[in-house]
Parts: sequence; C-alpha cells; structure tokens
Amino acid sequence: MPQTIVVKIGTSSLTVPATGNLALSTIATLVETLSDLRRQGHRVVLVSSGAVGVGCARLGLRERPRNIALKQAVAAVGQGRLMRVYDDLFSSLQQPVAQVLLTRTDLVQRSRYLNASNTFQELLRLGVVPVVNENDTVATEELKFGDNDTLSALVASLIEADWLFILTDVDRLYSADPRSHPDAEPISLVQRLDELEQLQVQTGDSKSGWGTGGMATKIQAARIATSAGVRTAITAGSNPRNIEKILQGEPVGTQFDPHPRADSARKRWIAHGLVPAGKIYLDAGAVAAICQGGKSLLAAGVTNVEGDFQVSDAVQLCAADSREIARGLVNYSSAELELIRGRKSEEIPNILGHAGAETVVHRDNLVLSN
Repeated sequence: MPQTIVVKIGTSSLTVPATGNLALSTIATLVETLSDLRRQGHRVVLVSSGAVGVGCARLGLRERPRNIALKQAVAAVGQGRLMRVYDDLFSSLQQPVAQVLLTRTDLVQRSRYLNASNTFQELLRLGVVPVVNENDTVATEELKFGDNDTLSALVASLIEADWLFILTDVDRLYSADPRSHPDAEPISLVQRLDELEQLQVQTGDSKSGWGTGGMATKIQAARIATSAGVRTAITAGSNPRNIEKILQGEPVGTQFDPHPRADSARKRWIAHGLVPAGKIYLDAGAVAAICQGGKSLLAAGVTNVEGDFQVSDAVQLCAADSREIARGLVNYSSAELELIRGRKSEEIPNILGHAGAETVVHRDNLVLSN
C-alpha cells in the first residue's frame, strides 16, 4: 500500500567529517533508495541538512560559523551546490525534484501554513520529490526551527505522513553513547517516550563538527512526529537502504510507535507549528478541568502569567510545577490577563472596562500536551 514518507538526513551523514565535503557515495545510495520508493508508488519528501557544511568546504572555512550573517552567507553558497548535486543524481534516474526552503514563519501564520501544505500536496501529486531545508539565508534566530530534526517532524505533521525516517551517525538509539560506552544497550522499539527517561538514555551531540543536532533533537523530533500520528525511525545514514528494510518489517534501527491521529489539522498547527509567546500557570482545578473534563480555560483558574503576548498568540498552559499540560491560542493579552487572573468571568467587564471573551483559551483552540 502506498505511503507518505519523510526522510531526514543529517550533515554528519552527508559530509566527510574531516573536510565537510559531500559524501557522494552515501548521497547516491540515498537518491537510488528514494527513487525506488517513488517507483513503488510511495510519496517521498527529503529533508536535507548540509548547506552550511558544504558552503564552509567550498569557501575553505575550517569550522562552522557562529556569526548569523556569515552563516547565512555560507548557507547561500552551500545550498546551491547541494541542490545541484541532488538534481543531477535524481535526474539521472528520471526522478523530478523540487527545492522547498522554509522558515518558521511559514508554519506560524495560518495562511502560510495552509499554502505550504497545499504546495507539498501538489508536488507529491505530480510525483515530485521535494527536497526541503531551512531557509538559512534569511531566517533570524527567533524564527529558526533550531535544527532539521525538528523541521522534518513538523513537515511530517504538516503533510500527515505515515513515516518519518531520521538518518544519523548511529545505527539506532542506545541506553548510552556506544562510542564511549561499549556496554550500551540497543533500543529497538519505543512505545512511550517516557520509557527513555526511565532507562536514563544518554543523548550526546553530533560527532561531526559540521552539524547542529544530537540525539536529544532526534528524540524531540520523534515526540513531535509521533504525537501527530507519524511512525518514526532512527537509523544509520551511512546505509540509506535501511529505509526499505524497515518498511519491509526488518528489526533495523529504533522505531517510535505513533499516537492515534485524532487531532484536526488546525490543532496540529497549534501544537507544533506555533512558537509559544508566553506561559499561563493554572491551579489544580483548572488543570483537572482541561485534562480530564475537556473544558476551556477560565480566568478564575489562572494563577500566574509569564511573557509578553497579545490576543491570538500561542501560549503554554502549565501546572503549578511548571509542567506543560496544553497549548492554545489566548483570548487576552498578557497585560489584560494579569488584571483578571483568578477572577470570575462576570467580574471581567468591570475590571477591564469592556466586555471580554468568556474564556481565556477556548477548548476548540487548545491541544493537550503529551
């Protein structure tokens, strides 16, 4: 049965660590694998890192730039080279590709989120393999995804993918870093992410000096993807054929069981597309009403407000112990909420001098955290 598949490959797999030059044999195998999947009828999206690393190699830089302007300039150099390589290799197999560069703004604004979704669906309908990267050339720090692991999970959620494959520099998840702990235990299946905390899984940085992610970002990506109903697998980027093996049921890599896909596209956008502008702390009664009763948040249940936000911004709803219980779109600014927190709804017009919304966050604009 044809499936929608997102594949993310990291800089450490795409490049030679010592030089930052492209690992062409790995890329060629990846292209062959994805083209084979397309011929089998699957819809395929590739999220590719590597632009900054390739740009550094081309410009003779010895380390990844830290200055944002230099990094953007280097990314502009590397992105063209990277896309040229992909286009040449895919074209040799008669597989059309398209370049898609995203910033967080494309997922934060509802109209742009829908436009991005429609563009992906049309490309996939045409049999194209979209090659996605963050638009490092223009993205500012506050609007960055942070890493392509997160980007790949958000894309998988956006297009309602069946699978997210994260190709990295280890063959699977271990109870500790196997490069420094030979007795580390391999983990084949994660049914609940809190299992990893119980196992005290160690998450280190990428061993390549050119990448930005470590295993921690991959686990966070798995959290985002699985909560959107996307089965996720982590496996070795040096062997892209593992993707086919996993699809055929072989016990390769580490898989993460997905949650049932119940949320609407709008609620997935609220949960994963938006960057929270602040936090609202709730009393125990409000936590129970939201988590167990499916209720909206009222001002009476608010104990504290953190951050500077406006009406319709995304906010985190937190219990007294700072644990996030939900996210939602708020009906009051932080300044207004400071005035009405803990108060009954009928008191709000007198406090603010005008009739406000009945709820602080309506349940239709609220998504429980996992």
